[in-house]
Amino acid sequence: MNRIPSAALFLAAASAPLFAQTRPTPAPLAVDPVVARLRDDALANDHYAWDITEGLTTEVGQRMAGTEAEARARNWSVAKLKSLGFSNVRIEEFTVPTAIRGAESAEILAPFPQKMVVNALGGSGVTGPEGVTGEVVGFDSVDSLRLAPEESVRGKIVFVDHRMTPTQDGSGYGQFGAPRRQGPTIASQKGAIAIVIRSIGTDHNRTPHTGSMEFANGAKPIPAGALSVPDAEQLERILKRGKPVTMRLRLQAQRMQGASGNVIAELPGSDPALAPVLVGCHLDSWDLGTGAIDDASGCGIVAAAAKRIMNAGKPKRTIRVVWFGAEEIGLLGGLDYQAKHGKEPHYALAESDFGADRIWQVNSKLGTERREEARMLGAALAPLGILTGSLETAEGSDIGPMIAAGVPGVGLSQDGTRYFDLHHTANDTLDKIDPVQLRQNVAAWTAMLAVLSGPIEPVKLKRRRVR
Repeated sequence: MNRIPSAALFLAAASAPLFAQTRPTPAPLAVDPVVARLRDDALANDHYAWDITEGLTTEVGQRMAGTEAEARARNWSVAKLKSLGFSNVRIEEFTVPTAIRGAESAEILAPFPQKMVVNALGGSGVTGPEGVTGEVVGFDSVDSLRLAPEESVRGKIVFVDHRMTPTQDGSGYGQFGAPRRQGPTIASQKGAIAIVIRSIGTDHNRTPHTGSMEFANGAKPIPAGALSVPDAEQLERILKRGKPVTMRLRLQAQRMQGASGNVIAELPGSDPALAPVLVGCHLDSWDLGTGAIDDASGCGIVAAAAKRIMNAGKPKRTIRVVWFGAEEIGLLGGLDYQAKHGKEPHYALAESDFGADRIWQVNSKLGTERREEARMLGAALAPLGILTGSLETAEGSDIGPMIAAGVPGVGLSQDGTRYFDLHHTANDTLDKIDPVQLRQNVAAWTAMLAVLSGPIEPVKLKRRRVR
């Protein structure tokens, strides 16, 4: 991330000789008219992404990994991708652990009796039907919990707070996600009977944010839940009154093994010897909303872009569309794809998994020998208001391990300012998708694919015989 220089650095730069500050500016690149036309047409006219997003969220709904609902989503996806004209459409299955959410409740018994809204985290331990009851001990961060003596935690229900704020790039998720990712393990190791956290979100709705976690280093599973942000703030106020606080927490679930899978489709290129360009999303969702921003819209975006290339003709490189399964519970679809295909050459990887608000930046990791291609990508996207960021990094949840292993990648960064208002909540529904911003996403992805997979051989129209 680029940062504004400090005043000292600015003054030092200002006092330096002029010749020391000037750098040669690369000559502007002319964007291929075909790329520009495909980009602009997608911006004005695309309907494929909305149709896919609306169909998946309406006809399937929630798609928890490893459940019958995710299986229905795979079957729906195969039918949809075939109807769009993709080739080699298939499912590659794998087995995953999963859970069916049961009864959930949180209630303050003393000193101020009241009910609170809670959802279990993925991987949480479970309570019996009566729940667990204990005194609440509060911490303002995971670090505070980590430093606390065991005797202050043992036998109690831990509450961990935080102060996550919205950011355009979503960078706060790494730091402020620690209560969910690390808190349950630390609380368990210190002898807590349960843990509740302030939801990892930036909203003030009474809709808790779930998400995956695991008990590491041999820690015993304990019940782990997320309170809605208003309820977490209420609990914080109650604790500040200085009186002992007693909570009853009930989190139940049915654990089982289930089938998940990646749905794969292709637009064959004119040169099958060339490595393909992979564009991906994840098909599964949490079980609270209908997974519109996370990640039905991502599936709509990448498939729509590939479909628009298909309509224009045949790209030189094959475009492979992968709708990954079981991302939410541990990136398992991406890991399965890597195990099965990681040794195959890939020209580039890209994934849409950060909602559907406008793309504002493109990062890439194509290698020094492909810098001109990266510059061309930036030039093609600039008319959409997209900045060129790093040429050394690319991101994506399911594709991340393959990029780390050295496979080239591209990251098209959506505006995440409101993403964590909705992320992993019951509010993740179709009405949150802005069709105008969705089309801007498709335009960017179409341009990116046209650059990386081209040149495109135009569709040859068959002449009618005149009798």
